[in-house]
Amino acid sequence: MGRRFLPRMDLFQRYPGISDLITRARRRIPQFVWEYMDSATGTETTTGRNRAALDAVLFRPSILHGEIVPDLSTRFLGRDYPVPFGIAPVGMSGLVWPGAERLLARHAAHAGIPYGLSSVATQTPDDLAADVGDQGWFQLYPPRAPEMRADILRRAKEAGFHTLVLTVDVPVASRRERQTRGGLVQPPRITPRLALQVARCPVWAYGMQTLGMPRMRLMDSYAPKTTGTLPSTAHVGYLLRTSPDWDYLRDLRALWDGPLVVKGVLDPAFVPDLEKAGVDAIWVSNHAGRQFDAALASIDALPAMRAATTLPLIFDSGVRGGLDIIRALAKGADFVMMGRPWHYALGALGGDGPAHLHAMLEKDMISNMGQIGAARLSDLAGRLV
Repeated sequence: MGRRFLPRMDLFQRYPGISDLITRARRRIPQFVWEYMDSATGTETTTGRNRAALDAVLFRPSILHGEIVPDLSTRFLGRDYPVPFGIAPVGMSGLVWPGAERLLARHAAHAGIPYGLSSVATQTPDDLAADVGDQGWFQLYPPRAPEMRADILRRAKEAGFHTLVLTVDVPVASRRERQTRGGLVQPPRITPRLALQVARCPVWAYGMQTLGMPRMRLMDSYAPKTTGTLPSTAHVGYLLRTSPDWDYLRDLRALWDGPLVVKGVLDPAFVPDLEKAGVDAIWVSNHAGRQFDAALASIDALPAMRAATTLPLIFDSGVRGGLDIIRALAKGADFVMMGRPWHYALGALGGDGPAHLHAMLEKDMISNMGQIGAARLSDLAGRLV
């Protein structure tokens, strides 16, 4: 499986790591938007726990193993992928960078990796039908009304989104204090307080002026027109969805004829019921600390989840490079999804960002697998300390 995208090689000298992308993106994205994307909830201890737990996953380097050309390809949910990572859904992605959803969907289609579109993105599945190719995953925040749910699923399926992701770790709105202090409201509007921040980010501002201020267009198409202005941590989606239960999951399984993933699971006690409900994969995630500030690190949950099921496992939360990807795979994940890093790349480099990040992740995986003597992804667990 060859790469069908061309990263700019000159960018590797200036931006060799994700930290470089973060530094530049923070200068080019208004502060209130940065706080929306980069913040967690509470005192953000879960964010730190994710990082510390990933750093604690160690490998034994290998010697005298000869030349190794690592194979990063994998088969997941009946499809072949050139790499074991993809683009996770991010709400209001198009607020972080103008046209983000379309730019990321196009990269996914060219690179042959999954692209996850959120129910609360700024583009609808219909909008991206011509861009995402056959790489579309659709993340459902569960609407209360059965007729609305059926219509959303119909639209996603007709737009070519083949995998459905039900997010179950957002039963209530989180507080996200840093985001609230940043001043963002929903739907987004530029208040006098925020105007100076926008003026300092001319590329972002021009893109928004060209494309229009982003809104949750899928939700808007079903919402009452008189919802008013909501707090920054809420949005029109909260008016339309409910916390799902097991009956909801079973109904969803009956409605969706493609792969069904349940996202936001940390406790293996729920695995038997998920298997009985007919899910095709489980997504191990603590929502990157954005929902609950006393969650265990996602990487620490992986071994028990792996021991509890033979279903494919997806991992996210705190990934900052190819080494973190191989850490997650070694601890039991079958596939890794990332949200923020792709948006750091967009903020730093615009349309060149996704290809640059993708190539950076590949190079990092290949380098680290060479160090530990792992020729295949299946070799990783055996090199753990």
